[in-house]
Amino acid sequence: MTIPEDFKTRLKIAKEKIKKQIENDVENRGSFMGSAFKLGTELVAAVAIGTIIGFILDSWFDTKPWLIIIFFFLGTAAGILNVIRTANRMQKED
Repeated sequence: MTIPEDFKTRLKIAKEKIKKQIENDVENRGSFMGSAFKLGTELVAAVAIGTIIGFILDSWFDTKPWLIIIFFFLGTAAGILNVIRTANRMQKED
């Protein structure tokens, strides 16, 4: 094999590797955005559910605004714990 042919072969292989790497980077970027949305949604949902439960219980027991405040903080704590657990699980998968 001559030097120009060897160079062309190596150049072709390098271009294919770069193309595959770019495709993987695009896939990883999408995966990262999905994970970020998942974590954000889990936190917001937990806070919203906690606040709604507090609101309903306040309506039943006529204790406004105490149960709303208590369940807001419980929902916030639950959301943070869910985010931490999910982030640890995603980190172990990588």
